[in-house]
Amino acid sequence: MQDSIAQEGAPAGAHRLPSDVGPLAQKMGIRVLELSAERSVATMPVEGNTQPYGILHGGAHVVLAESLGSMSASLHAGPGRIAVGIELNASHSRSVASGTVTGTCTALHLGGTLTTHEIVVTDEQGRRLSTVRITNLLRDRP
Repeated sequence: MQDSIAQEGAPAGAHRLPSDVGPLAQKMGIRVLELSAERSVATMPVEGNTQPYGILHGGAHVVLAESLGSMSASLHAGPGRIAVGIELNASHSRSVASGTVTGTCTALHLGGTLTTHEIVVTDEQGRRLSTVRITNLLRDRP
C-alpha cells in the first residue's frame, strides 16, 4: 500500500487528511474521512453548494471528485513529485437538494507517469449522483 495519512483512533485501514485540505475544499465544507492512493472518501454538505434551483451544483460534484482524485494521485506520486490533472469527465445521474454527499475515490490505474481514479458521489441513501473519472500526470516537483 502506498503512503497514507492516518487518523488517530480510526479503525484499521482507515485514513484521514488533516483539516487543512486547501482553501476551496474548506469553503465547500469538504471533510476527508479516508485517504490513500488506492481509495479515498470524503463528505460535503449540499447546503451552501447549490445552484439557483436549490440542487447541488454540478461543479460542486466535480470539486469534490477532483479534490479526492488529485490527493490520491499525489500520495501515489510520492515525495519530490506532484500530480497534475490532465483529464476529467463527469456524468451526473441524479440531483440532491439537502443533506450530505459522499465521494468515494477508487484507483483504476497507478502507473509511474499517469494515474486514473474513478470517483462515485452518492447521497445519504447511497444512491449514485455522479460518476467522475480523473487522470493525473505525475511529474518531478519544480
